[in-house]
Amino acid sequence: MAMKGGNRPDSSYSVELDKIFNPKNIAIVGVSSAGFGFGSGILLSLLAIGYKGKIYAVNKNGGEFFGFKLYKSVQDIPSEIDFAIISVPAELVPASLEACRLKGAAGAEILSAGFRETGTAEGAKLEQEIKDISRKGIRVIGPNCFGIYCPKSGLTLLPGPDLSREEGPVAFLSQSGGMAIDLAHIGKWMGIRFSKVVSFGNGADLRETELLEYLQHDPDTQVICMYIEGVEDGRRFFETLKKVAATKPVIVYKGGLSVSGHRAVESHTASMGGNRIIWESALRQSNAIQVNDMYDMAHTALGFSLIPPGKYSGVAVTGGGGALGVLSCDLAERFGLMLPELENGISSKIMEALPKPGSSAKNPIDVANPMVHPSVLREALVGAAQDTRIDIQVLIQLLYHYKSMAMGLGKPLKEVVPYMELVDMIQEVRSGTGKPIVLVLPNLKRDNENMDVEEIIRETRSKAVERNIPVFDDIKDAFKTIAYVSRYYSNTKIYKDKEDETKGSV
Repeated sequence: MAMKGGNRPDSSYSVELDKIFNPKNIAIVGVSSAGFGFGSGILLSLLAIGYKGKIYAVNKNGGEFFGFKLYKSVQDIPSEIDFAIISVPAELVPASLEACRLKGAAGAEILSAGFRETGTAEGAKLEQEIKDISRKGIRVIGPNCFGIYCPKSGLTLLPGPDLSREEGPVAFLSQSGGMAIDLAHIGKWMGIRFSKVVSFGNGADLRETELLEYLQHDPDTQVICMYIEGVEDGRRFFETLKKVAATKPVIVYKGGLSVSGHRAVESHTASMGGNRIIWESALRQSNAIQVNDMYDMAHTALGFSLIPPGKYSGVAVTGGGGALGVLSCDLAERFGLMLPELENGISSKIMEALPKPGSSAKNPIDVANPMVHPSVLREALVGAAQDTRIDIQVLIQLLYHYKSMAMGLGKPLKEVVPYMELVDMIQEVRSGTGKPIVLVLPNLKRDNENMDVEEIIRETRSKAVERNIPVFDDIKDAFKTIAYVSRYYSNTKIYKDKEDETKGSV
């Protein structure tokens, strides 16, 4: 049973956090009538992303901003509030938080900085006051944070007016506000859809462990990402992590593992970072997936959200170019995957559909010409799926090669690339064979003269993600992600038990 301050049980804990993530109304304390500052920025961001609840804006001088009356105090707001966003100077935060508590707020996010992270006695004292107030009955995100992004309820980070409105299965807990907003932006174009993103900063009240416990039981969350610089209670955190990772994949990016990074952590969010060897060992024992940078985390989250649970040891690769095949073989071995040579009968049948000369159908399947029609690729993918040793397929498409064809024909690139046929074909083959397909769309033409190439790849990615087809820019990222997914489910008892039940019923 999770407790806070020794007297807060799981049931009330979940109700409180549900109310925080789904507030019917919000008070924003610290809105400037001139439009400057975080308070005004978060108000405009909430409007832009489509928050539908009631917003109350507070400024001690009163006035009006963007059609909103500015109440001179929280007490002047004419109703109780569910949630508060506080953006005032640090010395004014405790009084503002207490006023929000008395107004019925279940929680508050404190965007203001100037607390324990400053390393000063005054900053530490102010943060302790926040803790003391929170124990009286209001949950706190922050201080020194960017807040909450929850597409389902219309909450957004600071600054977050242009984040995706689409909700999805991925949650992200971050000690860094910058990391939170960065992953949210990356997710928008990469195809990651979020249930909740929480930047909790100094974590005066709600921190990594309590939030992780909540997400374990959150029906909207199936994949959990974390950026951690340090934890308050290491033993409790890793016990919780092991419990959660037994039911949902948890992807962890640990910052501050180097000596200089450890020093930077203390001045960023006032956290103690910890030893690299201890962290890596504990994460491995917890069955968490440790990643090394922001993009590694994004690719892994994309894979877990779109690749069905499974053990994927056997991979078939299809693409145009012999070197890509060689690279794929090296990467498969590097990440503990296999590219089994296709059975002779299957290989021969695939060869009948491939252009000649120059093609090969052993695995990797080299279609020789990177601009072959999707109908040819269909034959290769369907054929490879017949081999029982193949668990998942990787299709590499070098769409930038179509640029020379478009120039020769005098047509826009979008009219030449059969990208919709490609995406429709992948969906059809995946449904027909029951085996996942990962699409790789490299782009080596990123100069100003080839902006149309970037556009067509972006459009192809968008259409693929709409059909739950994961897309990667690089072959290495695709293989690494497949390996992460396979390794996690191979080590997860709940999946092993389901697999055994399925085998037993056959």
